[in-house]
Amino acid sequence: MPIQFKELPIPGALEIIPHFFEDARGSFATIYDVAEFAGKGLVTDWVNDNQSYNVQAGTFRGFHFQRAPHAQTKLVRAVVGRIVDLIVDIREDSPTYLKLLSVELDSASANMLYIPKGCAHAYYTLTDGAIVGYKTDAYYAPNSEGGLRWNDPAIGFVWPLGDPPVISDRDRSWPLVGGG
Repeated sequence: MPIQFKELPIPGALEIIPHFFEDARGSFATIYDVAEFAGKGLVTDWVNDNQSYNVQAGTFRGFHFQRAPHAQTKLVRAVVGRIVDLIVDIREDSPTYLKLLSVELDSASANMLYIPKGCAHAYYTLTDGAIVGYKTDAYYAPNSEGGLRWNDPAIGFVWPLGDPPVISDRDRSWPLVGGG
């Protein structure tokens, strides 16, 4: 059975669900197949494969993005544990401009989020010791980096475990969408 590609309300965003084979030993899943991704017109030329370890549930990282010409498509998954993965459409010409999308990613199900260029990305850990992996199709370019404030009222995310107890000073200081 092939990998499932579930369209989401933000154009270009997909939840990707692998097909599992399970038996008494556990499970096996193919989470990435270049032919299946290419067949859907998705990025298959990844240049970075990143991983972060998060000590505590309630850790927040984001909302990060890179401006053109260094904008990135991302493929994100929870390698260990559970997270809420978040994207905000920041493409001014998009019908979903400034809309927030959240998808729970769980290492047990191996589901992933495909994030198109032009979206700010963040995640919030739901378990201690969560490990998050993500691929990008463009290299990090510090001069193209931007971000949105984690608690921006224009985004309006309701934090499942309360306000993030663990967040970097940089992520606390991103500007509000409407200024401030």
